[in-house]
Amino acid sequence: MASSSASTEPRWKHWRLEHDIDHIAWLTLDHADEKVNSLGTAVLEELETIVGDLEASQPTGLVMMSGKTKSFIVGADVREFDQTDKVSELEEQIKKVHGLFQRIEDLPFPTVVAFEGYCLGGGLELALCFDWRIALDADHTRIGFPEVNLGIYPGFGGSGRSIQAAGGLQAMQIMLTGRMLRARAARAMNLINQTVDRHGSLRWSARQAVLKKKKARKPGLGARATTWGPIRKFMAGQMRKQTSAKARQAHYPAPFELIDAFEHCGQSQSGMIRLEEEKVPRLLAGDTSRNLRRVFRLMESLKEQGKRSSFKARRVHVIGAGVMGGDIAAWCASRGLEVTLQDREMKYIEPALKRAASLFKRKLKTPTAVAAAKSRLIADVEGKGVARADVIIEAIFENREAKRELFKNLLDDLQPHTLVATNTSAIPLAELSDVFEDPSRLIGLHFFNPVAKMPLVEIVYDAKSNPDRVNDGSSFATQIGKFALPVTSTPGFLVNRVLAPYMRNAMKLHREGVPKEALDKAAEEFGMPMGPVELADTVGLDVGLGVIDTLMGDEAGEDRKILEDMVKAGKLGKKSGQGFYRWSKGKPQRDKDAHEGHDLKALAEMLMKPYFDECQSCLADKVVENADLLDAGMIFGTGFAPFRGGPLHYLESRAGEPSTQSDEESS
Repeated sequence: MASSSASTEPRWKHWRLEHDIDHIAWLTLDHADEKVNSLGTAVLEELETIVGDLEASQPTGLVMMSGKTKSFIVGADVREFDQTDKVSELEEQIKKVHGLFQRIEDLPFPTVVAFEGYCLGGGLELALCFDWRIALDADHTRIGFPEVNLGIYPGFGGSGRSIQAAGGLQAMQIMLTGRMLRARAARAMNLINQTVDRHGSLRWSARQAVLKKKKARKPGLGARATTWGPIRKFMAGQMRKQTSAKARQAHYPAPFELIDAFEHCGQSQSGMIRLEEEKVPRLLAGDTSRNLRRVFRLMESLKEQGKRSSFKARRVHVIGAGVMGGDIAAWCASRGLEVTLQDREMKYIEPALKRAASLFKRKLKTPTAVAAAKSRLIADVEGKGVARADVIIEAIFENREAKRELFKNLLDDLQPHTLVATNTSAIPLAELSDVFEDPSRLIGLHFFNPVAKMPLVEIVYDAKSNPDRVNDGSSFATQIGKFALPVTSTPGFLVNRVLAPYMRNAMKLHREGVPKEALDKAAEEFGMPMGPVELADTVGLDVGLGVIDTLMGDEAGEDRKILEDMVKAGKLGKKSGQGFYRWSKGKPQRDKDAHEGHDLKALAEMLMKPYFDECQSCLADKVVENADLLDAGMIFGTGFAPFRGGPLHYLESRAGEPSTQSDEESS
């Protein structure tokens, strides 16, 4: 195919516009000085000029593509969201984008967008303005609306256009959940009109689509019916019920605002877009969105921790096939690593392999991928994997002497390059590392239960630790899809050090007569993902006992005695079916009326005080480098209410004048 009969326009910093022999305009977005494309003000202002030129020149057709390798557009430029909190200014900005996108949709010649990689948020909203949408059917292609994770919903016309393309039910599902789709799934929903396999050519397919003047079809009758009046109103009610089960409206207003908009005018693209101009600016200026944007930045800072070295593992050896060790091994295998799992006898490894099979079935998409993961997870009673491993993780029970003896037995088989780590919950590194000739090589890789759901790994180090090994630990955590948080080796590190007094306080209040259901409900209404009593049962009362022994010893008093008696009786929590709660089918059995008569707001304040106090002590003791990393650790390690922006940020915001929204949330 001939190309480039016209010169590239030098006045555009972020875009290139070329024309081929058929007078098809080829528009390429290549955000200058950035690794990925985003739709910031400068990018959109240039696009507005280009659209004006296209309206005047009337090419045969327009194809838009990306100049970035394996990526299209990751969304709006989140950094710009914080430039103003004035609703009127935000309204004007959104109206301006709406006008530009409408002009693109109205172009009087065929328009095609062709991409691979991430097409998210504002990028998908822009793509929906084109007549025909083509995506490369590759593993790295992902399509979706993640705005709900930032406390808003699509505001560049996406709420209206996605419903017109996919129907009310499917479009609302992806907007309310923030779920990212693969190319074929997006095509099945009509968000994408054509997929090209890795042997095909996006450029050739786009050219053919222009020449054939292809246009997206309307969704089927069933999909269109979900926008009709009575059906739409019924669906909106069901969506509210389902969303309320996952999030409180006072804490996370965006999905409820979207459902309201859908109920009022989900049958009208222009009506939905008009409501974006009213609702999205208010959400952007609100406390929840500001705090969730802060959480996004904290998440990015954790990702940076994993870029401090180029370490990459191929083989992992895990010692200890209990719930934690077995699940760490399974997770690593699911992420493509070869894993050997060691325990004293095969009978201890078999339950871990069974749990791993369930994980693979849930996480991996095809029988081939599941079979491959199973083949990567190898039972290794004799410990032959030690000599070949790039990473060795000790995950036996929480006993100092047992761990020391284990490491002594490893010394003869260790390779110089191998990263050696302990998954101890609270034992200081110095009490384990002195068994090595070079104590600096031992680090902590502290995972959290359940491994498949908890995104954080604490990378534990002390004054003797080799910084390069610590950085390698962070890179390894990132390699297996976890957030790496470097923490100093004080007793309990960060997360358990904060959780211990918080959970001990809950046990004290429970002993004093507060029902466990009231304690858990108070914490959940504050914004925690689960209450402290349910959390104790989920982690395991035996694990909790070990942490209390390490952190508090005899000072734990009655709290220790209660846990010890329960553990001796076999009441270990969720994993044994009985702890503080009785568990059935993975759910705690509660007395639904037990919280009645308790002031849940006052109870939450009492519950959370030791949590906040310990966070401040950890910062003072420099357990982590700074307050932002501490907030990130507590959000991703304990589930601290994301809409509050982190515990230290929350305390700082309370010290000033409370906002109206904060007052409403507390009521």
